[in-house]
Amino acid sequence: MSKPMNRRKFLDFLGKGTLGMALMPPLMSSPFGSTIPGQNNFSLQGIRPCAEDDLRLADGFQYDLLIRWGDPISNSDRFGYNNDYTAFIPDDPSNPHSGFLWVNHEYVDPKFVSQYDGKKKKTKEQVKTEMYNVGGSILRVKKDDNDQWMVDTNAEGNRRLHALTEIPFNWHEPIAGSKTAIGTLANCSGGITPWGTILTCEENYDSFWGERNFETGDVEYAGRGLGWQEYYEHPPEHYGWVVEVDLKTGKAQKHVALGRCAHECATVKELPDGRIVVYTGDDANNECIYKFISSKPGSLSEGTLYVANLRDGRWESLDYEKQPILQENFKSQTEVLIRLRESSKLVGGSRLDRPEDIEIDPVTGAVFISLTNNKPKGNFHGSILKLEEENGRYDSLKFKPGTFLAGGKDTGFSCPDNMAFDGAGNLWFTSDISGRAMNQGEYATFKNNGLFVVPRRGTQAGSVLQVGSAPNDAEFTGLSFATDGKTLFMSVQHPGETSSSLSNLTSRWPEGGNSIPRPAVVCISGSGLEGLQAL
Repeated sequence: MSKPMNRRKFLDFLGKGTLGMALMPPLMSSPFGSTIPGQNNFSLQGIRPCAEDDLRLADGFQYDLLIRWGDPISNSDRFGYNNDYTAFIPDDPSNPHSGFLWVNHEYVDPKFVSQYDGKKKKTKEQVKTEMYNVGGSILRVKKDDNDQWMVDTNAEGNRRLHALTEIPFNWHEPIAGSKTAIGTLANCSGGITPWGTILTCEENYDSFWGERNFETGDVEYAGRGLGWQEYYEHPPEHYGWVVEVDLKTGKAQKHVALGRCAHECATVKELPDGRIVVYTGDDANNECIYKFISSKPGSLSEGTLYVANLRDGRWESLDYEKQPILQENFKSQTEVLIRLRESSKLVGGSRLDRPEDIEIDPVTGAVFISLTNNKPKGNFHGSILKLEEENGRYDSLKFKPGTFLAGGKDTGFSCPDNMAFDGAGNLWFTSDISGRAMNQGEYATFKNNGLFVVPRRGTQAGSVLQVGSAPNDAEFTGLSFATDGKTLFMSVQHPGETSSSLSNLTSRWPEGGNSIPRPAVVCISGSGLEGLQAL
């Protein structure tokens, strides 16, 4: 069990990390505020950091394997690679044991996916195989007679979206000369709309189609990229968007109004008048947090995008018509949105430490943002930022920033990433220490990546408890709860990612033996999960 960081150590942390956060108030004795008594004496015994090639859980928790990379989801489709964000939407709120599960597929490891050995040019078939394995999966899931979740491969509606799927832009003018894009990729986290569709976010798109040098007009790749451009020529401006998917039909659209960057997530809040607010973060060093406020009910295309200025506690408008500095540097609102990283800095957006997942506290309404790390600044362990919107209004243009928890040895976690609140308001989060840094240097004491919970009530309120440890090289992602709160869906992403070859593997999870590692989705349940929510 760990305690929140004290004020002096927190200020030392600020000196190495996030810009604009030194104005934050002192941390409270419990990061949620005052300790809330529990309704019973339930408590958890957390686990210690672990470096085993296994998925380990604390007593009171168990997991079942739902689906692995390559498993069939229908007669024609298979589950994609490196599953990330999950979202469960029940068929009927009164029946929590059947529904749709959306799963993101972020990127590929060519040595596993296409058996590419790096020694010669990829074939077109290898490229198409890699393109098929990113995007997302729509699954029909249900509980079987043994009360375990299963994918119903015979159900209608199971399908894939991938890098070969044609998707239109929801915008009034073409993007890079086209009203449609070919494919969605780099799909990291996401969100759910009030009308039951999902938002999937294109994060590190430049790893696939490069990025435009807007001074020269050339497309630049890190190294050779994945080599997809040798067979397909798609402009990088077609990627880096928030994509809405209707799980019942599979139809999708890319929302230009939410801007273009390495979107980690898109967290949605509906206002009393039906207007929509969407929070999203740009997962890169020294990038920003954004908020879109619609001008009409239920719209993700009409409204204003804002960037967070933490120093002044203000949301700065990215409206081309109202910002002279944007008019001086760009030709139109469309260009402002395409070149979001440039435009956001011009209006005063704060450069932060890899803003990743964003979740809204169901009890207080505060907005939580995981800031994973910023190694060049010396911030190795990250923090969880909390924003309190003025007067509790999500369409407010003023907010108060504070820190919920800072990572490090004192708190027992490093590099916070995906988060989720359960029905009782307990905060769950995962860590994202890179495979090549894991168990070394600053990260040695944390061992493999973990799953953590911060109870809201009871004798352990405010403590950071590790309840899960990931297989070698892997990270846990995509936390989402079934409607009744008795199941936590979670992805296990990139086990064995540092393997030098198929004959020299660092992980063989989940099958063990002589098998290769496979990303997978698991279902966590047990008395520990239910006990926390009953406090």
